[in-house]
Amino acid sequence: MELLKLLCGIQAPAGQEAAMQEFLIEYINKNKSWWKSTPEIIQGEDFQHCIILAFGKPRTAVFAHIDNIGFTVRYNNELVKIGGPRTNSGYALIGSDEEGHVEGLLECDEDHQLTIKSNRVIATGTALSFKQHWREDHEFVQSCYMDNRLGVYNALKLAETLQDGIIVFSCWEEHGGGSVPYIVKYLWENYKIRQALISDITWITKGVQHGKGVVVSLRDSGLPRKVYVDRIRKILSDYKIEFQLEVESSGGSDGNEIQKQPYPIDWCFVGAPEDFVHSPDEKVHKHDIASMRKAYELLMEKL
Repeated sequence: MELLKLLCGIQAPAGQEAAMQEFLIEYINKNKSWWKSTPEIIQGEDFQHCIILAFGKPRTAVFAHIDNIGFTVRYNNELVKIGGPRTNSGYALIGSDEEGHVEGLLECDEDHQLTIKSNRVIATGTALSFKQHWREDHEFVQSCYMDNRLGVYNALKLAETLQDGIIVFSCWEEHGGGSVPYIVKYLWENYKIRQALISDITWITKGVQHGKGVVVSLRDSGLPRKVYVDRIRKILSDYKIEFQLEVESSGGSDGNEIQKQPYPIDWCFVGAPEDFVHSPDEKVHKHDIASMRKAYELLMEKL
């Protein structure tokens, strides 16, 4: 879990993913020599802070967004949300501005106005993230930004054995997206990719529980094609990978953006469930992490 812990501690609020991009490029270049297959690394100005890894003769693309939720400092230490973070008073926030390191406590008044209690006025436009408090035992890991550092972790572990496929590290997902359309266009025009898996994190609900395996989402606010989801379910069932099914009316992922593009690409959200969503205390069962990793290795081989 050391890699996951490290990933969860990197600040990369939506729109400011440079730190995660730099970490990933360094990690990939350091480790790719011992991976089963060496990928082509696609990045640069045409892809902003996104990274694409292309292995062998790809049929399926895995999408893992690298940004996190957070807050933007407005004026006089007022805050505006980046994405949909929980706003309980007392959450510790960190960041940096021109004067250096910033730290303070979130305050939410009865009118839901957000401020940070700090020892100085923070520069307007500064992005703040939850301060990491890592907790781990034999069953669970708990930290800020399991969503979606766990999805990134899963993609990096997948890269160790992947022979044919594409891994996409995307941006802006937590605040409405924006990178997926041009990535999908590139994947279609260069690889004719027709299948995608969304390596992201979903919620614990009355129908989804800790320790019951990875979640295959039948739908959320997006609606994947049933024939594709059924193929995924059959592969996982045939190889006895434990999984749960999810049906929700809200929430979304990079899959929603894929569905809106003018290309015939099927997608399905496959990810571990977490409790205390979008808070500093996101909690995931280790069995579900293991199930997610096994599911992705199998699906990338069989789809």
